[in-house]
Amino acid sequence: MKIVDLRCAVIGRHPIVRIVTDEGLYGLGEVEFTKTYLKPFVLHFRDALIGEDPTDVERVMLKIRQRGSFKPYGAAVSAIEHALWDIAGKAAGVPVYKLLGGKVRDKVRVYNGSIRRKRTGDRPEDYAADVKWMMEQPQNFFMVKQGISFHSNMKTNVEGFHYGVTQPPTYHGAMDQGVISERGFNHMLDCVAAMKEVTGDKVSLALDCGPGWFLPDAIRFAQAVEKYNLMWLEDMLTGDYVPWVNPQAYRELTVSTSTPIHTGEQIYLRHNFKELIETQAVRVVGPDPADIGGIAELKWVAEHAYMHSILMAPHGTANGLLGLGALINVCATLPANYIAFEYPSASDPWWEEIVEGLPAQIVKDSMVDLLEAPGLGLDINAEAARKYLREEDAGFFD
Repeated sequence: MKIVDLRCAVIGRHPIVRIVTDEGLYGLGEVEFTKTYLKPFVLHFRDALIGEDPTDVERVMLKIRQRGSFKPYGAAVSAIEHALWDIAGKAAGVPVYKLLGGKVRDKVRVYNGSIRRKRTGDRPEDYAADVKWMMEQPQNFFMVKQGISFHSNMKTNVEGFHYGVTQPPTYHGAMDQGVISERGFNHMLDCVAAMKEVTGDKVSLALDCGPGWFLPDAIRFAQAVEKYNLMWLEDMLTGDYVPWVNPQAYRELTVSTSTPIHTGEQIYLRHNFKELIETQAVRVVGPDPADIGGIAELKWVAEHAYMHSILMAPHGTANGLLGLGALINVCATLPANYIAFEYPSASDPWWEEIVEGLPAQIVKDSMVDLLEAPGLGLDINAEAARKYLREEDAGFFD
C-alpha cells in the first residue's frame, strides 16, 4: 500500500487531514479549531509522504517529526500521525487501540473539557453558579475544571489584579504575566471557596490557572488551597503557547505543596517531557495528542510517567469529534496512572450531523465507550460535509 495524496481542508474552523492510498483506504486527522491557519503547514509535508506505506507509521513519522515544534506547530505533524493510524487500523481491520498494545479498560473516563458556557462574571457567585451548571449537565462528570487567574477574564476584569503587562488579545492564548496583587490573590481564594461549597466532595474540582504566574505567587496559592483537595493546578508557570518547559521552577513549586501541579498541553515530543518526569517536577502531565506529535508519542509519555508515579490527564478540549476518536483509542491503552481526558465536543452543532460512528449519547456518567470500528472508529459523511467546504477544497473527498 502506498500514499498517493495528502489533502487538507478547513471544515468549519478545523483543518482536516485526509491521507489517500492506492488501495482506496484513507485516513483522517483533525487539528484544533483554534488553529485554522495551519492548513499550509500540513500540506508542506505532502512531498515527504507520497509513495510511503502508511501502515509503517513510525517510518513515515521519522521523515516529518523533526519539522514540528511546540504548540501550535506540532499540530500539523500530530494530525498526520492520527490519519496514518486510521489507515493502519482499517488495513488490519481492527480499532487503533489494538495496534497500540490493546485495551486495559472497556470505558474511558473524561471530564468536562469543552462542556462549558460563558460565565456571567468573575465574582465568587459567578464561579459558583458556573460549576453548579457544569454539575447539572447530563454527562454527570466526576470532575470539572475551571479557569481562573491568567486563564480567565479575571486578569483584566478584577481591578488591580496584577502588576504586570496586559497583552492585547491578538492571538488565541496571548499570555499576560505579572506579580499578583493581594486583592487579586484574595479574590481567587474567595472564588475557590465558593466553587468548593457547591461541589463538596461529590464532584472534584481542578483549576486551569495560567500561564503567567511567578513562582512565589504560585507557591503561596498552591499552599493556600491545600485544604480544598483540588485535583490539580494547571499551567501556572508555563503552558498554552509557551515554547519552553521550565522543569526546575515546576519542581520547586511541586515540592512546596501537597496540591498536585499539572502541565504539558503545549509540549511537543516525548523528549521535552523527559526532565519534567525524571525530576518529579510535576504530579500530573497533560499532553495533547493533537500537539505532542500524535497518539504514539502520548502513549510513550504516559508509560514513562507511570514508572515515576506521575499521573496522566491528557488535554483535548478543542480537538473536535475526530480528535475525540484519537483520544478514546489511545487512552484505552494507558496504564493505571491515567485519570481522565479533557472532553472535546462538536465545535459547531452540525459536526454531529456529518461525523459517523458516534453514539447518540457519547458520555454517560463521565465515561465514554470504546469505538470498535476499524481505525480511529469515526468518519466524515462526504455528501453531508460538502456544503461546509470552501471552493478551493472542492476535491477534498474525491
